[in-house]
Amino acid sequence: MKDVARHAGVSQSTVSFVLSGAEEMRIGRETRARVLAAVAELGYRPKGAGRPPKQGGLQVIGVMFDEIATSPFAAISIDGIQEEAWKQDILVEVVMTGGDAAYEEAVLKKWMQDGVHGVVYGSILTRERVPPPLLARLRAILLNCHDPDGAFPAVVPAERRGGEAATRALIAAGHRRIAFISGEPWMEASEQRMEGYRRALDAAGIAFDPALVVEGNFLPSGGRDATLELMARSPRPDAIFCANDLMAVGAYEALKELGERIGETIAVMGYDDQEIAQHLSPQLSTVLLPHREMGQLCVQRLLAPGEIEMEEIRLECPLVARQSHMRRACPGA
Repeated sequence: MKDVARHAGVSQSTVSFVLSGAEEMRIGRETRARVLAAVAELGYRPKGAGRPPKQGGLQVIGVMFDEIATSPFAAISIDGIQEEAWKQDILVEVVMTGGDAAYEEAVLKKWMQDGVHGVVYGSILTRERVPPPLLARLRAILLNCHDPDGAFPAVVPAERRGGEAATRALIAAGHRRIAFISGEPWMEASEQRMEGYRRALDAAGIAFDPALVVEGNFLPSGGRDATLELMARSPRPDAIFCANDLMAVGAYEALKELGERIGETIAVMGYDDQEIAQHLSPQLSTVLLPHREMGQLCVQRLLAPGEIEMEEIRLECPLVARQSHMRRACPGA
């Protein structure tokens, strides 16, 4: 649906209303036609399109997240889970627990009584979590988290390899003084993205320089402040790798204030591939967090026959190359 919305130049909500036939919504004839044309061109099929309803009761997969509203990534994972489950005529029930242990226990008891097929136990942040004891009595898989004892299968992003891919792209573009703006140090993602950054530098024979690393906060304000600090140093960096796209937004702001031309006099790399990355000028090169694919894989593992192998699967975080990291006239080479 996201691709259809982008192709038609409308929001995902507009696409949803057009496809559901919601005539009460005041969507113009031209807009409806544009959406339907995009659907036809891309071959998009809504969930369950062209399939008769299954007779009898439907199976259910339970999805339990600690938080949903604080980040777009949980919603992306849930969309992937729902899409994959519905291919097999399986419904999805989603709950947000806020990490409340008593609430988690109550929901799991209900799901056990309902005979759910399985449970996806997810976290908004990639981190170590100790799942509730009742989860062990259900067919379950962890999403975007892992337990310390390895007692549950898990699907998480390959953050270190993502950090390496981003840094390698900057090196391949000819940059050598590559700065890194980290996120908050207690976050696993921030730590692992920096490890990937250091690995790529080492593999290229570029000495790690602590003066090129500044702590950010995963927000535009942190990216702006860190960029101003880095650019005030001598020698200045010729590329800045931000540990997420929001800090890259702040970096863009600071660099433009300084009269820099991103993608020409300095390179910028982000991480996450949030929607805003495509709308910056120049478009932001970044790394994709595969939350949709992670959700889909969780369902595939739950529905596969036999026992789920007790392993931690790390999905690749591929580079999304756009214009901001390209080398043209960067100083200091």
